[in-house]
Amino acid sequence: MSGPRIPVSTYRLQFNQHLRFSDAKDMVAYLHELGITDLYASPLLQAKRGSMHGYDVADPSHLNSELGTDEEFDGLVRELQQHDMGLLLDIVPNHMAATSENPWWMDLLEDGPRSAFASHFDVDWHPPSRSLENRVLLPILGRPYAQALEGRELRLTYGRSGFFLNYFDFTLPIATRSYGRLLGYRQDRLERVVGSDAPTWLEFQGILAAITQIPSPGSAPAEAPGERRQHREAVKERLWSLYTGSPEVKRFVDGNVRLFNGRKGVRSTFVLLDQLLSDQAYALAFWRTANQEINYRRFFTINDLVGLRVEDPMTFEAIHSVVLRLATKGMVTGFRVDHIDGLRDPVGYLRRLQERTHPEPGARPKDFYVVVEKILSSGETLPAEWPVHGTTGYDFLNSVNGLYVDASNLPVLEEIYSRFINERVHYRDLVYRKKKQVMDSVLAVEMRTLGRYLSVLAAHDRYARELVRGELTQSLVETTACLEPYRTYIRGFEIRTQDRSAIERALREAQRRNPSMDAACFRFVREVLLLQPGPHLWPEEREARLAFVMTWQQFTGPITAKGVEDSALYVYNRLISLNEVGASPDSTDLSLASFNQVMQVRHEKWPFSMNATMTHDAKRSEDVRARINVLSELPQEWERHLNDWSAWNACKSRRVKGIRAPERNEETLLYQTLLGSWPVEDIACACYIHRIQDFMIKAVREAMVHTRWTIPNLEHEQALVDFVHAILRESPENRFLQDFKPFARKIAYHGALNSLSQLVVKLASPGVADFYQGTESWDLRLVDPDNRQPVNFHQRREMLASLEHGSATLANLLANWEDGRVKMYVMKHGLQFRKSHASLLLKGDYFPMQVEGPHQDCVIAFARRFRGDWSLVVVPRFTSRLFGADGRLIPVNPGEETRVVLPKEAPKQWFPIFEDQGQTLESTDNTLVVGDVFRSFPVALLCNTHKAPHEED
Repeated sequence: MSGPRIPVSTYRLQFNQHLRFSDAKDMVAYLHELGITDLYASPLLQAKRGSMHGYDVADPSHLNSELGTDEEFDGLVRELQQHDMGLLLDIVPNHMAATSENPWWMDLLEDGPRSAFASHFDVDWHPPSRSLENRVLLPILGRPYAQALEGRELRLTYGRSGFFLNYFDFTLPIATRSYGRLLGYRQDRLERVVGSDAPTWLEFQGILAAITQIPSPGSAPAEAPGERRQHREAVKERLWSLYTGSPEVKRFVDGNVRLFNGRKGVRSTFVLLDQLLSDQAYALAFWRTANQEINYRRFFTINDLVGLRVEDPMTFEAIHSVVLRLATKGMVTGFRVDHIDGLRDPVGYLRRLQERTHPEPGARPKDFYVVVEKILSSGETLPAEWPVHGTTGYDFLNSVNGLYVDASNLPVLEEIYSRFINERVHYRDLVYRKKKQVMDSVLAVEMRTLGRYLSVLAAHDRYARELVRGELTQSLVETTACLEPYRTYIRGFEIRTQDRSAIERALREAQRRNPSMDAACFRFVREVLLLQPGPHLWPEEREARLAFVMTWQQFTGPITAKGVEDSALYVYNRLISLNEVGASPDSTDLSLASFNQVMQVRHEKWPFSMNATMTHDAKRSEDVRARINVLSELPQEWERHLNDWSAWNACKSRRVKGIRAPERNEETLLYQTLLGSWPVEDIACACYIHRIQDFMIKAVREAMVHTRWTIPNLEHEQALVDFVHAILRESPENRFLQDFKPFARKIAYHGALNSLSQLVVKLASPGVADFYQGTESWDLRLVDPDNRQPVNFHQRREMLASLEHGSATLANLLANWEDGRVKMYVMKHGLQFRKSHASLLLKGDYFPMQVEGPHQDCVIAFARRFRGDWSLVVVPRFTSRLFGADGRLIPVNPGEETRVVLPKEAPKQWFPIFEDQGQTLESTDNTLVVGDVFRSFPVALLCNTHKAPHEED
């Protein structure tokens, strides 16, 4: 059997109503010409209507109809195959949309735990609240339940499919077993109208009798779910036939619906609907109660994304039926697994996924290309036993980004930041506080549930039964707050060293921070999390502890994501280019040596992992980060501008409840964001101002300092919006813009150099080069939803076509670097080289090159070798020291005395990929002069031959 198709490069497309299958088909030739080998698609299964991303899957049994027909999808696949391109598909095993468009969810809401689909969803049917026994809380109301009810916002309706409750855009089923309350009300009136001997009345009574045979959600099962569903649907069909065939029954039912809906202003008239809703398998609630009462696992804190129990084999098969069919037919050639850390048993899931993509005997563990969305913390490695080819690339993103931060100036930037905000922020303490804040607010119910679970375990342990639940819960909270990785991967009583070490460190740190807390509680938490054996424990008690640990592990990831990615990274604003998903912005280990070590390990262990520099979830685009990184080279200049801008703009801020808005931490975030995203046109149009305003509102809500999503401080937010508008308004009196623009141009120039350098590093590093839609030209987008807006692909096609014209000389591209063609030029030529030298760049050895001379710290150099083929990367960093600032990407003083030292076995003659094919570079004494390398272009990818590469047979 042949091995998996390994992408050489991928291009991510965000499919939605603005980019459909037919649109993607038309783009295949363009992507192929760029050099892309595999299309990387966002989720394609039926999502919630109007979804812009596809992660809210509503029905996994078919493709998303908003994206096109099955035939149009087939046409896209055929077009890819004709260009020898693969299709990497994003799949979502962790959750689904909790919407009326989800037939499984609607069935669960009607039948509760007796639903045929109940086992698919991660619902706690026996929560502490007795009112939620065998019910699921739906926190969808915009105000308290009684107000919504008596405001006639909850409206009962009837149609062929039965009775439903409508609440604005929500449609909820009324359980068939509760129809008796609706139909039995005033039935004596119907009897008088039609007569007790009439067939209509007898059929009506037969329907009522059939309804009584439908069991309640909590009763013992008397029939299979399929039979129960048939019984239920038969009742609905009989009622509809009677309703449409008898005018008297129609008037009766319609009249009851009106009565149940109540009369506004007359409270007593809402008793009927209130009682009917109390019979349902769901309980409606004000959305703000979700964090205190919700009893289903969510995706992070999003109430309308409900967790799936994919560890259940039937659930696995149900949600993967379509994608597995596409994989086994060769239409999909790889999977990107979303939110792997949300699954109860990630490795078990991944093994089953590999088995189901290649069910034939003799299949190997990694016979299908699979990468996982996994955020690796500092020092963490992907579990070696996972049958995957790597991650989606955040680890690479942060490693390569660190190359362009002058770490020697980070202490200086820390002092500048502390002076400006008049406070010293210790990042690790901030993370600890933010994770606790999350557990005390938006994920409070999850921690209370875990605390209750833990106290039950203690109650069954004679050595721990006296421990107080509140203190036990707090010990677990503290330990979770101190856990460094997103989660551990314990699935049995054999615990990996990496997991054990992470938990031990968390416990030590938690006790250090809380010396007055009961040590016995921490000891018990340790015994449980590390599954320590005890002679007093029965086997079932040990199994219960394992079940607890596996549940706890599913929540530590969301806690870290909300506490760090979505909060701390918007508060710690020393240098925001380091505030990226999976990053440690306080890290000082940003050395080239560290990057080289990471790449060597990547080559040896994960050679097919994805190398991303931008994703749909990134906080900032690759080019925005590249610009902001330049501030690390110019700390004194940055401080001078920062203080001047704040002083000049002070009159445009205002006080809200005694606090300046924006306060100084928000202000430094804003100025860095402007420098990173400032348009190349050098003017802030209305659209740009609106984007910045939206970004700032999202940033301060995520920070949870002065405002938050659940309780927005609208006055503070409006002050921010007004401030942004005021400082970006063009006028002769605006001293800020007059000073800002020249500095922004300087930052943009050196940021462009950083971007080109980073692009070449990505193209030649071990791994699969991944590109996000639109990044083939300058991309100055911010966090979502900004980075998920439609891309002007027509413009990019024209740009690519222009590169074929004679006017697209290197000199012309460099002189007009602002138009973005130079980035596309580097990307295209680099990707074409990757495609023709796939084995070299996917399998070749990785050699860091030594650089000597006065500018050695400003040069990144490494080589790749496979058999007789070589490639060599020589690119700049810290370019304010190396290049001039005349506005052109042409080196002025590239450092003629700086040299790249090559291995003795390296070739003597090198051909530059980005320059005229006739040019060559000759090494002297196994060295290349950097000035020669950068003579006509600021980045270099060199190879040792123009002949056909030594590809494997």
